Amino acid sequence: MNIHDIVQRQRQFFRTGATLPVSFRREMLQRLLDAVNRREEEIGAALAADLGKSGYESFMCETGLVRGEIRWMLRHVGRLARARTVPTPLAQFAARSFRKSAPYGSTLIMSPWNYPVLLTLDPLADAIAAGNTAVVKPSAYAPAVSALLADLIGECFPPEYVAAVTGGRRENAALLEEKFDFIFFTGSQAVGREVLRRAAEHLTPAVLELGGKSPCIVDETAKLPLAARRIVFGKYLNCGQTCVAPDYVLCHSSVRGRLVELLCREVRRQYGEDPLQNPDYGRIVNERHFHRLLGLIDRDKAVLGGQSSPETLQIAPVILDGASESDPAMQEEIFGPILPILTYDRFEEVYQRLADRPKPLALYLFSENRPRIREAMGRLEFGGGCVNDVVIHLATSAMGFGGVGESGMGAYHGRAGFEAFSHCKSIVDKKTWMDLPMRYQPYQKKLYGELLHMFLR
Repeated sequence: MNIHDIVQRQRQFFRTGATLPVSFRREMLQRLLDAVNRREEEIGAALAADLGKSGYESFMCETGLVRGEIRWMLRHVGRLARARTVPTPLAQFAARSFRKSAPYGSTLIMSPWNYPVLLTLDPLADAIAAGNTAVVKPSAYAPAVSALLADLIGECFPPEYVAAVTGGRRENAALLEEKFDFIFFTGSQAVGREVLRRAAEHLTPAVLELGGKSPCIVDETAKLPLAARRIVFGKYLNCGQTCVAPDYVLCHSSVRGRLVELLCREVRRQYGEDPLQNPDYGRIVNERHFHRLLGLIDRDKAVLGGQSSPETLQIAPVILDGASESDPAMQEEIFGPILPILTYDRFEEVYQRLADRPKPLALYLFSENRPRIREAMGRLEFGGGCVNDVVIHLATSAMGFGGVGESGMGAYHGRAGFEAFSHCKSIVDKKTWMDLPMRYQPYQKKLYGELLHMFLR
């Protein structure tokens, strides 16, 4: 079946109303959950083949989080789908006003290669819970996972309801030629611009989850040993190929030396003296990204790491001490195991320097200064983030996850995900047992003028 036929069949299926009952949505979510549980080992093997992820990391960062999102939706979909009564103005008496979430209809989900299971199945669970049909397009850069997801989705759902399309740029272009009712895209800013441009041709609403240079700020009051441990965890997870990984550290000049020392110590503690021999340390996704990352390493500033293996596409964790804004690693999102260390002298500089940069997807602040924390969380612009930790803000269905400005638009996870894949209808149910005459012509100004002012004040 070609792409056009898939989209048309899904549109026809949606029009039958089959996806609307909450009982149907729950049944489909349960099917997806059962398939993920049943094929956990296969998912881990596919992630190892594409990215070198260990079984532990695959479950912690992908399969386990997917299971959590599906379970959240199973618990809450009934409540989210219910109509919500809102106050009715006196001028509209007698009536009931309510808001009712409705699915968009035919949706497209385009996912990236770095967390190919999580970033495919999480939005799919949200789309199903909201009552949509979906075409899923996994990344061609993760071929083992892409094939597995296509098989898993085909096992769970008929193609007129949910279908997976595999392939590369040709298939991406063909999908964007079609008119969908909603598009959900996760990936780079460059591709995101093209997706948004193509969506605009059909006036199709879209959520874009993009990336950016997410800063990690460490002030002079931070608990440095704990900060170093958490920064190393978040930065080198999946070899730095994480959209919300700390892209660089911006620390107070008085703690730079001690922080760099602790970061180096933590890398050795967590990954060993030779990370390339660590079976739980992954690899770069392909040769193009491998060589791009090597080009970002300034050997004169590298105080740790940088050893590489072209055969396994691995690069040992790198720390660049004394980095500057003009360094190659500061000109683009790194998306790899390279951590530049920059400094500031006064915290006011942080506001000024970040204001001149594109708004990041994530921001992290390590500090024990509560007034500063409150001020920074208000003044700095970013999609989401953490205080005294990194990355973990995306691992909950209780909060929406998304970017702002150049790092994306819209959010998902939990309620935010359900709402992203829904249109909220505002409806007034006007009663027929009475009818106020004041709104009809010819207007009775003397009779109803004061009453009208009272109703509409």
